[in-house]
Amino acid sequence: MKTKTLFVTMMLLIVLPSIALEAQDKKEWISPEAAAKVVDFQLQGEYLGTFKDESGTEISGGLQLIALGGGKFRGVSYLGGLPGAGWQRGDKSESKDGNLNEQGQIVFKIEDGEVTATLKDGKLTITADGESIEMKKVARKSPTMGKAAPKGAIVLFDGTKDAAKNNFQRGQIVMENLLRHDVETNAKFGDHQLHLEFRLPFMPYARGQGRGNSGMYVQGRYECQILDSFGLDGANNECGGIYQIAKPNVNMCLPPLVWQTYDVDFTAARYDDAGKKVKNARVTISHNGVKIHDDLELPNGTPGKHPEGPGPDILYLQGHGNPVVFRNIWVVNK
Repeated sequence: MKTKTLFVTMMLLIVLPSIALEAQDKKEWISPEAAAKVVDFQLQGEYLGTFKDESGTEISGGLQLIALGGGKFRGVSYLGGLPGAGWQRGDKSESKDGNLNEQGQIVFKIEDGEVTATLKDGKLTITADGESIEMKKVARKSPTMGKAAPKGAIVLFDGTKDAAKNNFQRGQIVMENLLRHDVETNAKFGDHQLHLEFRLPFMPYARGQGRGNSGMYVQGRYECQILDSFGLDGANNECGGIYQIAKPNVNMCLPPLVWQTYDVDFTAARYDDAGKKVKNARVTISHNGVKIHDDLELPNGTPGKHPEGPGPDILYLQGHGNPVVFRNIWVVNK
């Protein structure tokens, strides 16, 4: 079996060293320290390796292992590397579902043959017909993580109770210095640049819109979705999507409980003196440092908060019943 075929067909069996399976009565985790005790959380994440194609050319391959609760997993393989780092939308990817058994093994179904993979010390070795691929677990970090507010910026949240109270309606601090979801700014903004950092909960038993759901509403009018869509295709109602308007160029959602960034450059819609819109709003958004919308025209507002209209408006961080948290939020007016 060629290593390229081996990689694309995914693994049949992952053998794990001495893992004790835990009872998982809890359905969501908001702390990485607490989630780290759960086997499913330990295994999920991103893996990266190289292999050779039919011509002997070395190619990168990425794997996203998504925890689905109760020992169920989905594995998505990417030819060329991980999303936003070698793999682009439209390149080949393959998805397989698997289950964790009592021996600490994840078993994936494939059409033919047997593929065995061993996970040890953060490395995943996939072997079939005497050929092997070694993949190393990676922890990607946004290059704009922790980015300091520039001179003249309006710092909306810096981890303090005063910032939560003074700059937001319903502003609440959780976990000592994080901002709880379902808040809106007192200040209103026109053309501006925005930086914010968010963390999704680990909710492996949830599906679809029930899995870490929130949203970044620019001017309270245009929602860029916040959702645990790690390993999904990247639709307009998934992380990075402009709800009902545009899907992201690539799904840059990282695993739950990993801090992520949005960096936004927004130009507001223009209206004449009679209140008629004469030019649509435009937005450029980078998710974890990768541009997912490039000068995108917004033909209308999105449902959920304020209707589109003239004048500046708020930043709203949606409350949708899921424990999403935020930090390091600042705005620069243009």
